[in-house]
Amino acid sequence: VLLVESGGGLVQPGGSMRLSCVASERPRGAFAMGWFRQAPGKEREFVSAITWNIGALSYTDSVKGRFTISRDYAKNTMYLQMNNLKPTDTAVYYCAAAIHTLELRSETTYDYWGQGTQVTVSS
Repeated sequence: VLLVESGGGLVQPGGSMRLSCVASERPRGAFAMGWFRQAPGKEREFVSAITWNIGALSYTDSVKGRFTISRDYAKNTMYLQMNNLKPTDTAVYYCAAAIHTLELRSETTYDYWGQGTQVTVSS
């Protein structure tokens, strides 16, 4: 499974941005996708995840109410709508896909990773 992210860039604080991640294929059975991010000098952290079949959602506390994850089942595409962005959201954002749907907050669950897209929130 190849994952390709798009949509990163520079945005001012309080602004919005939407990231996309296209999967080249969708494995049969349980499948989930997620977003992680890594800020300079920090470890990669979980942002959000969605299970493909039933659309169950999960968010890290710092983005709840500001970020929305969604997927287009027919297009094998996942989105992350980010609103009210803060400088602390600045990071490289990675798309990931997992064959299993347990422990989606852990990066070790994920089998496939995208190359990452830079999101910079700055005035």
